[in-house]
Amino acid sequence: MNIKNVLLIGGSGFIGSWIANRLSERGIRVVIPSRHRDHTKQATMVPTVYVVEANVNDPQVLAGLMKGMDAVINLVGILHDGDSRQPYGKRFAEAHVELPKKIVAAMQQSGVRRLVHMSALKASADAPSAYLRSKAAGEAAVLAAAKDLDMTVFRPSVIFGPGDAFLNKFAALLDLCPVLPLAGAKARFQPAYIGDVADAMVDCLTRSDTFGQIYELAGPRAYSLRELVDYVAKLSGHCRTVINLGSGLAAVQARVLSLLPNPPLSPDNLRSMQIDNLTDGARNYPGWNPKSLESIAPGYLARIKVKSRLDGYRSHAGRAGN
Repeated sequence: MNIKNVLLIGGSGFIGSWIANRLSERGIRVVIPSRHRDHTKQATMVPTVYVVEANVNDPQVLAGLMKGMDAVINLVGILHDGDSRQPYGKRFAEAHVELPKKIVAAMQQSGVRRLVHMSALKASADAPSAYLRSKAAGEAAVLAAAKDLDMTVFRPSVIFGPGDAFLNKFAALLDLCPVLPLAGAKARFQPAYIGDVADAMVDCLTRSDTFGQIYELAGPRAYSLRELVDYVAKLSGHCRTVINLGSGLAAVQARVLSLLPNPPLSPDNLRSMQIDNLTDGARNYPGWNPKSLESIAPGYLARIKVKSRLDGYRSHAGRAGN
């Protein structure tokens, strides 16, 4: 299969930027639709990557974007939805369920067959969180079109790497808080490196043996959330007191933090952490040999430590000069 043009939906964020770069390195033309083109200026600096202002939730617009495409990659995902309706709220439904249905319909209409869809590890119709239930419904919508499309579904664990919103978020919280109350401290994760995730999703585009498959992407080792926070604190140079919260206090913290504009934690996030975000390796991508957290994280979290020291020196110098 010869792939020359890819429509990268949800490509303006952390994961999308890595995948766009990998595609560009292969000389593939990448089109990233965005409602706000100005928010994705960095992507336009990558050779062969083009950002177009478009609303992908409009079926007619989506169908127009399919013209000339050889493949579609859907990365759209949101972590928060204040709507408590069951099995999931309106925002989760629009992003994780309705949009995949619209993508499938647009592909069927235009004749584009190759689809790579990002889901989430532990996505299931009976999962404890609305996020995971909505991701499962989106998967089902994609897989239901197997006779018309050549699709591959990926279920990654939490993803880390330079610019991530996972380890960097904890580094920022540790920088702000002398004492960090930690909800879900015993929850377990198997973090996957963004470079490995991007390589797998781009590599699969031309591999017919991946059609109709679901792959789980996770790192080589499992960690509790507390272990990850302690590791981030060590690398970033933040010596802080971290307090594990019981379920009651964790629920209160999640409700309070969910009121923030960009909440670091919500009640639904907490429900996701009720099940371990781990894989047994049975659904590994062919040749999957993930890099360890310890081989990558020091390279970017240590820079936070250096910056913190420099800020301290500048602050001290400023006081001395007064």
